Amino acid sequence: MKIILVGASGTIGRAVAAELGQRHEIVAANRNSGGIRVDICDPMSIQRLYAETGAFDAVVCTAGDAYFGPFDQFTDAQFDFGLRSKLMGQVNLVMLGHKHIRDSGSFTLTSGLLSDDPIREGVSAAMVSSGIDGFVRGAAIELPRGIRINVVSPTVIEESLPAYGPYFRGFKGVPAREAALGYARSVEGAQTGRVYRIGWTRED
Repeated sequence: MKIILVGASGTIGRAVAAELGQRHEIVAANRNSGGIRVDICDPMSIQRLYAETGAFDAVVCTAGDAYFGPFDQFTDAQFDFGLRSKLMGQVNLVMLGHKHIRDSGSFTLTSGLLSDDPIREGVSAAMVSSGIDGFVRGAAIELPRGIRINVVSPTVIEESLPAYGPYFRGFKGVPAREAALGYARSVEGAQTGRVYRIGWTRED
């Protein structure tokens, strides 16, 4: 398969490239590095990505940001940051890409366990992750031509604990290579509309 990997230079993205790259062609796309650039906050940039890459079989997105901060200090701009990046950035990858993807192709997005297990100062991430999960479930029943869509929802990534550990006290991280298996399950499997929870301590 030809797989467009958005966020390929990130911690999870590198692990996904290492896993899926053993069996498939990986087209790496990043915001600030590499030969193919895409800013998922900008729909025009996404359109250019699809024009540049040509026909493809799958899109995997491990990119997207949300703002972390105290609830009573949040501003509209900080909420909008997560909405434009992590939520609508990924939504637009699907909305603009489903006309270009080959029959029976797949989209795999990324949310996170905060959709179900929120933390202090994580209200934006909880909101957008819940939105992504809901979008995937809804889109799965309407996408044409046998196109599938799933979302990987990992706990905090072990390699990211030095930066994000203070927000996730009491959470056990998972290695990026373990999270990458969820993306392989989505791309190479047959299911659609699924939320693949990786490293959660509660039952699926």
